[in-house]
Formats: sequence, structure tokens, C-alpha cells
Amino acid sequence: MSLFTLEDFKVGQTDEFGDYLITKEEIIDFATKYDPQLFHTDEEYAKKMHFGALIASGWMTCSVMMRMFCDHFLNNSAGAGAPGVDELRWKKPVFAGDRLRCKTEVLEVIPSKSRPYLGTVRTRVEVMNQKDEVVLSLITIAMFLNREAAEKMQKEGLN
Repeated sequence: MSLFTLEDFKVGQTDEFGDYLITKEEIIDFATKYDPQLFHTDEEYAKKMHFGALIASGWMTCSVMMRMFCDHFLNNSAGAGAPGVDELRWKKPVFAGDRLRCKTEVLEVIPSKSRPYLGTVRTRVEVMNQKDEVVLSLITIAMFLNREAAEKMQKEGLN
């Protein structure tokens, strides 16, 4: 099986993928565990807020985005970790019943000078709802092995 490697990324390359339905139960469960603010966990309280209804935690939206990334290509890539994200913004609330998907654009592909088997890819990510509204935007900074290193790892059974 061939993995998606550093050489497969091109500046300007775009992609659109994912289809994730947000449920009320998932909003409450995630928030109860990780972000227990009342507008994420209490429907009656949320109705009285300016949102007008229960909303998903922004961190849940990030987690859903990550799941779509893994399902679409990361689990079949020569991904080598990520040092972080830039410009993370929660632009619109996410409600139960929203369907989310991702749009991406590769901004930079930078081979490492000190580790020639590795490189960094900066990608603009927008998470969209079913109304084509951007609910989350960020720039990912991810590391990928080059093809030669990925093939070597596959031969050694390390992927």
C-alpha cells in the first residue's frame, strides 16, 4: 500500500471531504467531560443565551475536524506528527443537527534542511456546516515523511 507522503502535497492544492452529523447527545457528552460550560451542557440555559440553543464546544468541533482528517487521509499517510496550529478561530456556533465537512488548501511545503527525510506542510482548513458557513478555521502545521523514508518504514513494518 502506498502512503500519502511529503511529495504528494503541492502549494495551492485544495480538497473537500467529510460529512459528520452533530448530535445533541454528543454535544452534551463531550462538554460534560471536557468543557462543562452550561451553554454546552444545559439545554434550558443555552436557550436563554444569545445562541438560542445548545452549542457544541469549539474543542469538540476541532476533534470532529481531526476525525474527518484521519478518516480521509491521515491514517493512510506518512504523517509524522504536528508542532501545532496557527490562527484557530471559532467563527460560528455549531448546533445539534449541523452536518460538518472540511475544505483545505496547501499553503507551504517545506522540506527539512536538518532532517532530509522529513518536511512540514502548512494547510489552511475551514470546517463548513450544511449552509456553507465557516464554523471553524485554522492553519495546520504537520510533518510528513518523504517517499523514500515512508517506503523504508513500510519495509520494516513500522506503519
